[in-house]
Amino acid sequence: EGFLEWMYPARALRVVLEPNLSSAQHTTVCIKPASDFQGASIYVERAGQLHLVVSEAEGAQPHHVSCFSAHTPQRVALFLQASPQRDISRRTASFQYELLSNQSTAGPDFKKMALVEATCRPCDNVELLMAICSSDFVVKGSIRNVSHDSENHVSQVDVSVQRVYRQKNRIFHQDEASGEWRGPIRTLLQCQVKKGGGDFLFTGNEHFGEAWLGCAPRFKDFMFVYRAARERGANPCEF
Repeated sequence: EGFLEWMYPARALRVVLEPNLSSAQHTTVCIKPASDFQGASIYVERAGQLHLVVSEAEGAQPHHVSCFSAHTPQRVALFLQASPQRDISRRTASFQYELLSNQSTAGPDFKKMALVEATCRPCDNVELLMAICSSDFVVKGSIRNVSHDSENHVSQVDVSVQRVYRQKNRIFHQDEASGEWRGPIRTLLQCQVKKGGGDFLFTGNEHFGEAWLGCAPRFKDFMFVYRAARERGANPCEF
């Protein structure tokens, strides 16, 4: 993952990403333009042909993420074409990118945030035990509110956090006024998440600075599964 900022874009810029993903059978590339993206369009280069990924007009859309499959996992070439400008006012074409070697995301349709692992079903015990080992965030908390964004096909779960076991970045933080720990977690609208009482163990991964929901069992159910696995010596990591 990374970030590129091109100030005062003029003419064109070719960016070659060469990730250490040579063992991956499929590579998915996702690009999220900054909210003030302007002055250029982004193309992906394939077999000498340029295919438009982000136009200058799309750059201003919030939460706009474009994902596409790389034809070769060794390198991905992006082509940034500056837009003709008559004035010299400041423009900045900047974007974040992520490269994923997840085979399940390889396919022709990435329009609905294919980078999200959400499957809209409860995790089985094996997936749950692995989630606490490999997730970017693991927190215990309750649901404060659930809001839905039908335009972007996304739901947001606002979580009141009792304990942060792990987080990659400071998505879950302490409110200065109330002293309460809280944070937002996003998921797909099609998962039809609803507000429920009680404590949950929220796990998942971060993409473009946002937390995306993975496994989220009730905390008491998780502890039952974990303790049983630990007695058998079948827990993949200590919790």
